[in-house]
Amino acid sequence: MANSMKTLLLGILLIVVLGFGGFVYRNAVEHPLQPIACPMDASICPDGTSVGRVGNSCTFAPCQFPNITLDTLGVSFAIPAGFEAATSSDITSVANYEMSIASSTGVASIAVHRYLIAASSTALATIRETAISGVSGMPAPATAFSSSVFGSYRFTVVSLERFEGVIDTAYYLARNTDVLRFDAVDRGVLQWTDQTLDTAVLPAHAALLKLLASLQGD
Repeated sequence: MANSMKTLLLGILLIVVLGFGGFVYRNAVEHPLQPIACPMDASICPDGTSVGRVGNSCTFAPCQFPNITLDTLGVSFAIPAGFEAATSSDITSVANYEMSIASSTGVASIAVHRYLIAASSTALATIRETAISGVSGMPAPATAFSSSVFGSYRFTVVSLERFEGVIDTAYYLARNTDVLRFDAVDRGVLQWTDQTLDTAVLPAHAALLKLLASLQGD
């Protein structure tokens, strides 16, 4: 009697399993995979444009040029019009961009550097150690330092060079483990000796301020 009951239960279980398997197969045949409906939210790119989610993973589509993402730094920004990628021999340089000035022989340059903060050091000490004057080769004096906010970040601003037509200003962004430095370098500046000159209107400096205002990342 017990064996008969056991056999009956096994038979019922087998019927259930086969029935469920048949249902799944029939459903897959009659109702193939439908397109995934991704959320309708959007990600805002540094230049103000937006991208939606795509693919089976519903990840955001990449932002298009002039938006640039530096994966090694975890930041992105919009490159101002007229600037193109350039090479550099500086080992601390992560990215470089240049634009020729049509009205002169000058060149406007933007450079991005990264400096790791040593375990025994601080962000401020790292900034001071790397803020080297292009004229004297010595650390920039305290009078060369200031602070400004662009976009969502506060930067330590250091005037590095103002000599023979070259004006170089560095904008430092302190983070947890490193310091990013964005340089605006204008070459061929005719009024470089004019102490009343507003450097913010120079091509490289004006472009970098726009870049910093678009900066996104950690």
